[in-house]
Amino acid sequence: MSDATSFDPLSLDIEDILAEARAIAGSDDFGDESFREPFQRLVESLDREAELNAVGRGMQHARMVGLLVNRLRTEAWIACHPEILEERIAEPIVIVGLPRTGTTMLQRMIASDPENHFLYWWETRLPAPLSPPEEPPDPEKRDPRIDDAEAEVAAMLENAPDLMAIHPLEAEGPDEEAMLLEHSFLSTNPEAFVNVPSFMAWADEQDQRSSYLYLERLLKFLQWQKKRRGEAASRWVLKAPHHLGFMHLLFDVFPDARVVQTHRDPMQTIPSLASFIQTIRAMGSDNADPRVTGRQWSDRMSRAMRRCIEVRKEHEDRFFDVFFTDVLDDPIDVIRRIYAFAGWELTEEAVESMRQWAVDNARDKREAHSYTLEEFGLDEEGIRRDFAEYRKRFVPDA
Repeated sequence: MSDATSFDPLSLDIEDILAEARAIAGSDDFGDESFREPFQRLVESLDREAELNAVGRGMQHARMVGLLVNRLRTEAWIACHPEILEERIAEPIVIVGLPRTGTTMLQRMIASDPENHFLYWWETRLPAPLSPPEEPPDPEKRDPRIDDAEAEVAAMLENAPDLMAIHPLEAEGPDEEAMLLEHSFLSTNPEAFVNVPSFMAWADEQDQRSSYLYLERLLKFLQWQKKRRGEAASRWVLKAPHHLGFMHLLFDVFPDARVVQTHRDPMQTIPSLASFIQTIRAMGSDNADPRVTGRQWSDRMSRAMRRCIEVRKEHEDRFFDVFFTDVLDDPIDVIRRIYAFAGWELTEEAVESMRQWAVDNARDKREAHSYTLEEFGLDEEGIRRDFAEYRKRFVPDA
């Protein structure tokens, strides 16, 4: 088998990427083959449309290879330990909402309860251990994946130091499962990093059930690993704005999920989101246009919200609504009500952990995040039009 170091780190050739992944993982079993068409279409769009600079090509090459290596390693572990698939992801709380509505704060406070499982950022990027399945890692030793994840975070912040003012990024902090969905190559994550309009238009028309089935597979694998490390939690808190457009799939694959939906006026959230996406895109392309970013993501989130509202008509009892101002004013009261909705016990130990998290992570410890509608080609009239149904129901006083 070829040495992985012999491959071109800037190549976006499909066969080169596949061959490099096989060489690194020492395997050729990717599992469910449904990933192949979206993978091929995405790589072609990256090469043709994204206008990547050298940094961007290197980042995307590494990301594509890494996702494939994760798939190969995951399948090798499952083949060696078939009991992984016997795990059950029972009654998770799933936090959804437009980005910039307090989803991260809520997730991280709830994750500080030791009774709850959550996804570490390093787990979302590297869900499979680096060692072969016949040689399980020592649970008493620091997992080498953490060091790799810390290096990736450091590189991102070096290239885009403004990221920390917008979204706290920590290798050992809780993060969202959108990065696990990315392993199916059907997710909204690529559009956050690059402008790939033809791929995203095609992906929007596809049945994305395979991505949610693979998410379940990875969550089972990660839960199995957590148990082997001695983590005693038995319930999950998940979070991803991505789910807004795919609530029907979330409920199909996780039929006992309870959803916490956060709300804030899109007039504030959409330009903030556009600023975040533009900061990421500018790392990889010298031609990232903020107006394109604003238009694409305003359209994406308005479509997702309309889909969510349609699903809510049949599953209203599965949703618990939370308003951004309430999260800021009294997050513990909001969390008490979420736990009551989920039927979970909230201990005083957990409340103390949550209060300490809030002190340690106060917003004033990070730089202010500034943005305007106009710099992203947005205006109030357009947002009112695109989010009319949502604003009428959830932000009626705006």
